Amino acid sequence: MADWEMFRKNHYDLLGNAMVKNLEKKGYKALYVATADKAKDSVMELIPEGASVGIPGSVTIRELGLLEELEKRGNKVVHHWDPSLAGRERLKRLSDELLCDVFLTSANAITIDGTIVNIDGNGNRVAGMAWAMGKIIYVIGMNKVCPGDVDAAIARVKNFATPPNAMRLNIKTPCASLGYCVNCDVPERVCRAMLVLERAPSGRECHVILVGETLGY
Repeated sequence: MADWEMFRKNHYDLLGNAMVKNLEKKGYKALYVATADKAKDSVMELIPEGASVGIPGSVTIRELGLLEELEKRGNKVVHHWDPSLAGRERLKRLSDELLCDVFLTSANAITIDGTIVNIDGNGNRVAGMAWAMGKIIYVIGMNKVCPGDVDAAIARVKNFATPPNAMRLNIKTPCASLGYCVNCDVPERVCRAMLVLERAPSGRECHVILVGETLGY
């Protein structure tokens, strides 16, 4: 491992473990792991065999290969990234994600003090992150950590998460062509619903797994 990679890893380890303590104070069951493989193993340990798992539009969860791993183990995976879905059938699938035994997601940004921020177009993901009926698991790469306050986290989402997401979805927003947010007011705008989790949602078990790698947007 080159020295610069070692220092980056050491920084993530130091920061991640400090953030775990902050998240625990906010009511989460928190864990820092150094690698994506360890994150995948940790998620699989948290999800019982036979449990249904709702997965919204998360690139992180798909990068980790968790859909395939859960399906291979026999878990029922409910997700809407199916091009054959349309109309009311797609809306039902979006709703069903929230009703599963486990809601498995990432987030667009997290502050060092443990405030989680997410911005959505349809609103299904922010709804699940706040109100999913079962256990909620947030898997967040350390690339999404913001050293400032909520405003800094929102700026991160709009300038570093939304543009590549709009590109991925082939949505013709200004940020998809410019690479940064101009607070557009076009019909195609994807920043429509925002969630700021100041504490873990009450009434259910909430886990945060911080990962010392770049994951998602």
